[in-house]
This record gives sequence, structure tokens and C-alpha cells, in this order.
Amino acid sequence: MATDVVMPQMGESIAEGTVSRWLKKVGDKVERDEPLLEISTDKVDAEIPSPAAGTVTEILAKEGDTVPVNAVVARIAAEGEAAAPQKPAPAPEEKTVEKPKPEPVSQSPSHPVTQSPAPEPADQPGDRVTGRPEEPVSLDERRRTKSSPLVRKIAKENNVDISQVQGTGISGRVTKNDILDFLQQPKPAAEAPAAQPRDRATAQPAFAEGERVKIEPLSVMRKRIAQHMIQSKQTSAHVTTVFEVDFTAADKLRRKHKDDYAQRGVKLTYLPFIVQAVIAGLREFPILNASMDESNIVYHREMNLGIAVALEWGLIVPVLKQADELNILGIARAVNDLGDRARAKKLSPDDVQGGTFTITNPGIYGSLFGTPIINQPQVAILGVGGVKKRPVVVETNDGDFIAIRSMCYLALTFDHRLVDGAVADQFMARVKSAIESGQFTM
Repeated sequence: MATDVVMPQMGESIAEGTVSRWLKKVGDKVERDEPLLEISTDKVDAEIPSPAAGTVTEILAKEGDTVPVNAVVARIAAEGEAAAPQKPAPAPEEKTVEKPKPEPVSQSPSHPVTQSPAPEPADQPGDRVTGRPEEPVSLDERRRTKSSPLVRKIAKENNVDISQVQGTGISGRVTKNDILDFLQQPKPAAEAPAAQPRDRATAQPAFAEGERVKIEPLSVMRKRIAQHMIQSKQTSAHVTTVFEVDFTAADKLRRKHKDDYAQRGVKLTYLPFIVQAVIAGLREFPILNASMDESNIVYHREMNLGIAVALEWGLIVPVLKQADELNILGIARAVNDLGDRARAKKLSPDDVQGGTFTITNPGIYGSLFGTPIINQPQVAILGVGGVKKRPVVVETNDGDFIAIRSMCYLALTFDHRLVDGAVADQFMARVKSAIESGQFTM
């Protein structure tokens, strides 16, 4: 008997997933626990292993399809049932079964008057027959039910009538991407109708007809990153402050211990030293480790630091849980593990949830500093520039002199709705002091 491959539950709050890529096709043999497909959810990208050994006989969800948890996305036949690969035929038939539904609609354009609610109840007599005059209400109710609790929560928070959102999921299901795309659409201003042509103009292709271009659809992860970045800019009042920090003491410690750490299988970078300095700052200024809602400040007792990891296909922020309980070795080991699993698509949803403060490190690519965007619902993010040796003026009791020091710019972006500039600078001064003192717990 064929084994169903279902969309897994990748976390408590996750109600659906998007098929990013199939690693096998119909007719391919697959071993138990061999990677079968890649999925993308609201939290993480992951490889899904095959639940059984056999031959892939059906693929029911195409790449890019968003389907609910526990929906069947493929079927695998055991070795004795290998004759079943001929059965991909039912998949097109199921799709052609849906085509008769549009046919009555396609006939109605020749009779514009009958394109009203009358034909639609006739197409779906088994759903709810409450009378033709009530059809618009029942359609709205059906669309509301074809959405996850998370989607309905987003719609409620933004005063959106979910029945106005076009669903792209199975049977018109409204997915999270659908509601977020709807929220990003420019809303026509009644006071200034002249602005509408500008909105239409921005929707035009950014290339001329006949121009030599390559068009590539956005990946699921890139769409999600875009949505999160826009949401953050619309939510928080972003302000960035930049400090120059002397990493010479940290650099000496790193050079002293890196060989010993390497023998333990741990690569020692500057990041663990920055993490420990940030923890010192958060202890003294806990408002940087907080979040906020409309009327409350939520102070988080745990220090869960998100560490941004650049991937070939996007960006993800796994979370270093309870970072304040770790020494430099523990932080380095945990950071290496999160980075390796992120690149191998082995993170779990829990690995990317619960962050209270984020560190991003564009300096590894040569950047001096940047102005990062806050990872909602947090109120601050630290951007780390490259550590570079340069001549600086060193002040001592015996006078000033010029020396070669390992210098770095740290840029803190904070939410000015909650964090004042003075507090942000005091926090950064504490981080700077912790790094320059060289007093780390190895």
C-alpha cells in the first residue's frame, strides 16, 4: 500500500508550509529518511525526509504551492508496488475536474446579468444552501474559514475584511503570504485621486519591451524577508548610533586561544566576545532586551540572542538561547552549530523563535558599518563592522601616542518609540567598555 507524504507540523503556531523544491520526481526511487523535498514556513526552511523506502508515484503539490499541515503532498509505493508510477495520470484528472467549475463562469460573460450570485450557488449546492439572497454572506464565511488562526489574527489586528483577500492556497485558502501581500498593496487615497496613476506607474516593469533581461520569480524566503523588512520599517521608529571600538584586547585573547579551541572542534571568531559584551550591556540596560505592544513594555528575563546567518539563498536568524549562561567556549560552540545547521537546512522552528536581541555581522564581507533593520518584535539590533588594523591616537597618563590597534565600528539600530537616544548610547558605551577591557569568561 502506498505511503502518504504529508506536510509536517513544523511548530505550534505553524499551520501551513510552502513546497520550495522537490529533490525527487515521479518514478524516482527513494530510501527511508532520504531528503525528499524542501519546504519553507513562516519560521524556517527545512529538508523533509521520506517516511518510507520505495518509488515516488505521485506528487500532489507543485513547487511554490502553499498547503496546510497534514495535507498529502506526495505518495510513495513500496518495492512490490513499483508498477504504480503510471498513476501520475490521476493528478491531471483531478486538475481537469476543477476546470468544469470555471466553465459555468466562462459561459456567463455572454450574459452579464446572470453573472451575479445565481450561478454560484448552483455550482456548490453541497456547501451551504441558505437561500440565494444570502449567498454573498456565505461566501465570506467560507473564505474566513479557509484561513489559519494566524492569518485571521493578522487580519483582525490590521482591520482587514479577510473576505476581500484573494486566497492562493488550496480551494482558495487565504495564506499568510496572501494577507501580508494584501497589506502591502497601496491603498487609494480618496482625498487625492491623482495619486492613483503614480501607484499604477510603480507597478510597471522596470525594463523596456525588447530589453535583454533575465526574469526570475522571487523565492519563498525572499518574499518573506521582504515582507518582514517592510513590516519592521512600518512598525518601528528606526534610529542608528555608531561607536568605534578598540578590539585589540579581544584580538589578543582570540589569537591566544584559537588553536586550543580548534583542537576541540570550535572555530573562535570575534563574535563570541561581542555576544558576551552585549550581555553585559543588556544586564545594565534591560530595556534593550524588551519588546512592546500598544500599551505595555515586556521585559524578557532570558537573554536569547539572534545571530543573523547569510545563506546563498537568503538570510535567517537562528537564536542562541540563554546566552548569558555561557562562557566564550560555549558561545563559540553554539554559534558554530547554529550556522552549520542553518546552511544545511537542519534548523528546527524552535531554533529561530524566542529571540530578544539580534546581532548581524556584515563586517566579515569588508563592510565598515551598516544600519540594520530591527528584527520584530525586538527593539534593537547590533550591526558589526569589520575589525581592521589602523593607526589611532592612544591616550595614557604619560601622554598621547599613535599606535596600531585592531578597530571596529559597532552600529546599534534601536526603536525610538521605546528607547531614548541617551539610553542607547549608554548601552553602547557599556558594550564598548566590556570589549576594550579584555575581561572575558573563557
